[in-house]
Amino acid sequence: MRWEIPVLALRSYVYMPGNANTVAVGRAKSRRSVEEAQASDRRVILLTQRDQNTDDPSGEELYDIGTLAAIKQVVRMPDQTLEVLVEPIERVKITGYLPLPYLRAVAETIYPNVDADANTLRVLIDEAKSSFDKYVGQNKNMRLDNIHLEHLRQLTDPGVIADTITHHATWEVLDKQTILETLSIRERLEKVIGYLNRDLERFEMDKKIAARVKEQMDQNQREYYLREQMKAIGKELGGGEEAVAEVDDVRQKIENAGMPEKVKEKALKELARLERTPGGSPESSVVRNYLDWLLDVPWVKRDEEILDIKRTREILDSDHHGLDEVKERILEFLAVRQLTQGMREELDAKAAKDRDDKDKEDMALRAPILCLSGPPGVGKTSLGKSIARALNRQFVRMSLGGVRDEAEIRGHRRTYIGSLPGRIIQSMKQAGVVNPIILLDEIDKMSSDWRGDPSSAMLEVLDPEQNHTFQDHYLEVQYDLSQVMFITTANNLGNIPRPLLDRMEVIEIPGYTLQEKIEIAKGFRLPRQIKSHGLENKLQVTDHALERIAQEYTKEAGVRNLDRMIQKLARKVAREALEKPWEGLKNVDGKDVEDYLGVPMFEIESKEKKSQIGVATGLYFSSVGGGILLIETLATPGTGKVSFTGSLGDVMKESVQAAIAYLRAHATEYGADPDFHKNLDIHVHFPSGGMPKDGPSAGIAIATSVISAITKRPARADIAMTGEISLRGKVLIIGGVKEKLLGAYQAGIRKVLLPKGDAPYLKDVPETIRKELEITLVEDVQEVLDTMLEPLHLVQDVVPPTPEAQFASEEAPIIVPTATIVPQPGA
Repeated sequence: MRWEIPVLALRSYVYMPGNANTVAVGRAKSRRSVEEAQASDRRVILLTQRDQNTDDPSGEELYDIGTLAAIKQVVRMPDQTLEVLVEPIERVKITGYLPLPYLRAVAETIYPNVDADANTLRVLIDEAKSSFDKYVGQNKNMRLDNIHLEHLRQLTDPGVIADTITHHATWEVLDKQTILETLSIRERLEKVIGYLNRDLERFEMDKKIAARVKEQMDQNQREYYLREQMKAIGKELGGGEEAVAEVDDVRQKIENAGMPEKVKEKALKELARLERTPGGSPESSVVRNYLDWLLDVPWVKRDEEILDIKRTREILDSDHHGLDEVKERILEFLAVRQLTQGMREELDAKAAKDRDDKDKEDMALRAPILCLSGPPGVGKTSLGKSIARALNRQFVRMSLGGVRDEAEIRGHRRTYIGSLPGRIIQSMKQAGVVNPIILLDEIDKMSSDWRGDPSSAMLEVLDPEQNHTFQDHYLEVQYDLSQVMFITTANNLGNIPRPLLDRMEVIEIPGYTLQEKIEIAKGFRLPRQIKSHGLENKLQVTDHALERIAQEYTKEAGVRNLDRMIQKLARKVAREALEKPWEGLKNVDGKDVEDYLGVPMFEIESKEKKSQIGVATGLYFSSVGGGILLIETLATPGTGKVSFTGSLGDVMKESVQAAIAYLRAHATEYGADPDFHKNLDIHVHFPSGGMPKDGPSAGIAIATSVISAITKRPARADIAMTGEISLRGKVLIIGGVKEKLLGAYQAGIRKVLLPKGDAPYLKDVPETIRKELEITLVEDVQEVLDTMLEPLHLVQDVVPPTPEAQFASEEAPIIVPTATIVPQPGA
């Protein structure tokens, strides 16, 4: 049947056919619908809103299926709202709405579908009635009198039974609307039974939870009663009230600390011990100190990281000049954390439930363990502070120099008097958060003795697979270090045990070049010293002066001594400013440096002025930079004895032997006596004999010096060279290309021979230096000697010099080489 009648919109209720009820009508459109219905056949359609918060719903915002109802009574209330008693009759479906100021729709009756046999329906009816009886008995929010319950039991129509149960049940609107829209009688009963069983399971769970809560409350009441008794007893004995108050305060702190469950159990157990222990006993003091440590270390508090690559780059660049490799690694780590932020938050939330799964998934997201390796004074420690500032994390520095006791790392057991946690836990207490940056300074300076090996204890600390369960001997509970970013520093990687070194990502920080030192002095050290000495707008130091200070007054890889010299200069100028004041800026140039710093401590390296017999110019690099290395060879009549002096290491001695062996095999090619190894004694010397030297990179320079001395052909003084030599005459790859070329440039060399295999490393050399240098890449010793030795026809008429004349004065064609700064291991 089709209907064209007013619609009454309902906020949060669904009316089922056959179940009379009242409706509170307050909205203007709803009152108009009621009035229109009263003026006609007193019939109205009841439709539920899809969103109960909508105040003026349109037809699209109402469900399409509702109930046709007859208005039995209307009562106007004092506040002008209407109390309308309605009797729902049947289900209807809306087919359209009329364009009127109130809701009026066209609807048609929809009839139920009986799609099951009588036996099936009987079983479903019995199940629905039985479940509803249980539901009424367990639902605390439902009040159904016996009359209504008995009426339901007498019903036999399956559709009416389903609608009546739905009418009385305290279900959500969506559940009731689903039942209203279900036309199949069998499906309607099945859904009603499903909803009832769902609620019955929830009621059972609520009962269990309530029982547990009651049991806990009983236990808390018992504990409260006993504690009150202890307070009373303590008060009678005198002095006990404060102790009990202290225990209560500690208990509250334990509850609020966010400890893992096992740690919390341990803390409460120790607190119970403290309650039973007399206040003046030594054991009481031990337990109290232990609880203080458990409460002082952070368990959940963390710093919120600032994941901003641009900001981090600006901070790192403002604090440190150069160090590009370290900065790039930090930015890479930051980029990964920024891209995986959502994933990490999900894993952190999951960690409390399943730590093992988090371990498997979170490995790639953990902070790297960086080892900054380099000579002293290059900024390793200060770089750690900059990283912490860039990431907005707490920074703690822990010096490991001289640590030789394993208990320094893991702590002492509480059985010892005066025992404390190890340095790791102490650092966490100092940081106050679970994700600080901890700098393990001078990790290569640890040693071991009969008290244990601290480096073995560090294995667990620096292993991402183990440090989430780090156990300090004093705390005796597991502590999670997985959120800590560890940065270690070292001067010599050879002193670090291999298993420990394997856990770290090593980043080499080489010594600064001269130009880098000048830039650091201009941008960082000099402004700081000028400000700290009160010389702002009074002192100006030129680049030439800084260059002289760096070259002639310091010889180091870093800038510590350079800073001391600038500080000394500032002190001198500050005193002068008081004794002999001046107006404006005082300009300190290169020529003024000696007036303030005294006689230079070091000589600037420079190339030889003339080509000489037996003298070749090599290149070296060490922790303090690169430079030129003169190699002198003297060939005298003798029995073939070979000697070498100059504090040489084994590798450099082998380079001399390899060079001589190659020359013996190719003597005739260079006009040398094939039996020179029998008739000549050869002495190879490296000046500055007090400085140790080692490394294979002087091979081709040694070969040039020896063949020059044997053939009496001068070696060119304007060319420097570096490269390892093999017995086949191959020039092999070496290290320190950047430092060696910069050292050559500073010494006045403009032509360099370099192994061809080192060509890729030329990109590390500043472009301005590369343009000034003429670099020849060589693969064979033959190419080196053809370039370095003067042609035979230029020296055929020269009278061979005597040994005494081979190294003559500077005025003679052959000159004595100047002393040089010699290389450290690794040249």
